[in-house]
Amino acid sequence: MSSTFSQNLRGSALMVAAMACYTFNDTLIKVMGGDMPLSQLLLIRGLMTAVFIGAIAWHSGAIKWRLPKQDWFLILLRSISELFAAYFFVYALRRMEIANVTAVLQILPLTVASGAALFFKEPLGWRRMLAILVGFLGMLLIVRPGTDTFGTETISALGSVLFITIRDLCAKKMSDQVPSQFVAWITAIVVSIGAALAMTVIEWQPVTATEFGLMAGMAVFIGGGYLFATMTMRVGDISFVAPFRYTGLLWAMLMGFLMFGDWPDALTLIGGAIVVGAGMFTLLREAKLARA
Repeated sequence: MSSTFSQNLRGSALMVAAMACYTFNDTLIKVMGGDMPLSQLLLIRGLMTAVFIGAIAWHSGAIKWRLPKQDWFLILLRSISELFAAYFFVYALRRMEIANVTAVLQILPLTVASGAALFFKEPLGWRRMLAILVGFLGMLLIVRPGTDTFGTETISALGSVLFITIRDLCAKKMSDQVPSQFVAWITAIVVSIGAALAMTVIEWQPVTATEFGLMAGMAVFIGGGYLFATMTMRVGDISFVAPFRYTGLLWAMLMGFLMFGDWPDALTLIGGAIVVGAGMFTLLREAKLARA
């Protein structure tokens, strides 16, 4: 077995593990239900995540305060975007089937590519433009505006896509001086601060041992997803590894069926397949152009 093939297999396995961790976190949120105030959930989970990632960043020597001003601006903008994305996503997740909200998020590679072309003047050929258009048409099959299935939760899921896109565009513009662990740690702190500010006007709810255990599991899975995703970018060819990010939709469908008895309807499955296909084409096209 060649070294390149072995690295590609390792990278794809890490990507699958990262998507599984994110999905398990989402599953725990749905298991917990919607009784706890959203801000309280994000505050407790954020603090646990900050401790978890902070310990890893400190151990690896990734905590670096002396960074260029532009990087600090991008770090803070990325963190604030993550804060809003978390609110919108968890709100939607509490009210939608886990596979449906995950299917909406599969449009992200297309929105990031569009944003990079719009704001960073990155070239966007007609093939990728066509793939983005097809992907958005697939998303319309998932969200179905104008029908009974299109409500505040669907709008919230689309809001999370917007802020995650801003988050990822900020990451693309950061210099190589910024350690990924440090960015994730600052993000967890900013999310915790934002949730704490929101809790000043919301009554604190007593936390049961079960709820505390579920939130501890969420923090571990989020941290694990981040670590696996970071490791993924360091091994294998991106063109080989990146498409495995779409296994997140498969994990979501599996967990939704096993844990809640949910299964997406035919239109959602068709729309999801279109979005995934368009996104895979975009990722592979970007990797080919990067090699060229």
